[in-house]
Amino acid sequence: MTRTAWQEVPRSQLDRFATIALSEAPQLAQTILHAIRRDYPYLHLVEDESGEPLALVGIRRAIEGFVDNLTSGAHPRVPPEMFQEFGRGEGLEGRSLDSLQAIYRFGVRLTWRRLAEIGQQVDIPAPAMYELAESGFEYLDGLVEQSVRGYAEAAARRASERLRLQRQLIEMLLMEHRVESTRTLAERAARIGWELPETIAVGVLIRPAREAVAPAVGQGILLEMESEQPRIVIPDPDTAGRAEILRRATAGWSGAIGPAVPLAAAATSLRWAETAVQLIKKDLLPQGEVLHCTERVEELVLLPAQELIDASARRCLAPLDGLSPTQSRRLAETLLAWIETPGGAPEVAARLGVHPQTARYRLRQIRELWGDAIDEPDQRFEMLLVLRAQRLRGDLAPAQG
Repeated sequence: MTRTAWQEVPRSQLDRFATIALSEAPQLAQTILHAIRRDYPYLHLVEDESGEPLALVGIRRAIEGFVDNLTSGAHPRVPPEMFQEFGRGEGLEGRSLDSLQAIYRFGVRLTWRRLAEIGQQVDIPAPAMYELAESGFEYLDGLVEQSVRGYAEAAARRASERLRLQRQLIEMLLMEHRVESTRTLAERAARIGWELPETIAVGVLIRPAREAVAPAVGQGILLEMESEQPRIVIPDPDTAGRAEILRRATAGWSGAIGPAVPLAAAATSLRWAETAVQLIKKDLLPQGEVLHCTERVEELVLLPAQELIDASARRCLAPLDGLSPTQSRRLAETLLAWIETPGGAPEVAARLGVHPQTARYRLRQIRELWGDAIDEPDQRFEMLLVLRAQRLRGDLAPAQG
């Protein structure tokens, strides 16, 4: 096996190199820390129990570890715990690793400058010093790698904590009879960087698949994915462009978004969204999109009241009881078209897609069955509600125009 240039250096020279470098390590660490403080004045330095900056301890240990490994013939090994802690600290503070990596490079450059001088002082050959420089860069990569591990751990912890706080905030917002004050809510919201809005809309989603990735709803919109039916909280939903952002983010999902309400009435918006989702599950509202409740008012008002509608139908549509199912359905469809359509038989015929003569015949039958009661406004309004509910449920054919 070919020996490296560093391995060819006589042991006596290596020992002299190590002795000088290790004796100067504390002072060199102080010099490096002083230069870092000068060039990075915003850097916050954490201290240990004795009041010594942890960064100073880390620099000194890094230098000592690098020199010890080199002189013992081992590959330079990074002390992991401390540099993971540095990365963890950056992550917990919400900063990027850019500054930390720049500081590492700065420290390695200063260290290399002094080690090169010591190498000349003890007559270590240039090829061996080149290898020493390469080892220094590898060592730098190891420092960064350990810090990245700590940073990733802290970032995951912060994300988990934010999700926990966000779930708590959503639960508070959606309570039916909330006892917390607006000030308490604002304090909870501030902990996740969320500003309380004046109005709010709440949505309920249906997962397209068990492993579906959470919709990328964007900044400011709260999403709670832990529930069987994920919930979404939209601040100031009438803000320009917000509806389009939601439409794109929830493409492929089913669900509903409740009406915009004052913040204190968030539970009301949730209740309408849940009602719509129940209708989606019963195939009474379309799947494959996230509906807006304000665009489905008729279905949301009439379809959940099925028992009331059926009871009303037995009374106000009683004249149809003696007819066959086909006759009953045709006359019900004609009655609804007549109530909905201004005009006479030609307009009703166009709405039903039948011949005008057929429409006239059916209208005469309706007049005979109900008599003058068919002209009473309250009676016609009740019939309109009942027949529209039946059409929404698919019991009557949809209008042609």
